[in-house]
Amino acid sequence: MILPGGPLRVYVATRPVDFRKGMDGLAALAAAELRLDAFSGVVLVFRAKRADRVKILVWDGSGLVLIAKRLEQGKFAWPGVRDG
Repeated sequence: MILPGGPLRVYVATRPVDFRKGMDGLAALAAAELRLDAFSGVVLVFRAKRADRVKILVWDGSGLVLIAKRLEQGKFAWPGVRDG
């Protein structure tokens, strides 16, 4: 994966998402719920309900990249749910 140089904007979805969603489903969710364009170079971070898995979605200039991580023990620290 080749990322653009310079600063990146990283957005963290505070509510858990359905982890059956792939890159197209997460991009559509970002557009509908977060009003963000997944194809604009932003980094979008989503978590599963149990907080032991994350998916990171980023446009690298030539296509969407989906990165998944599952912890064997413990949970990711996550910001509280905020509306707005």
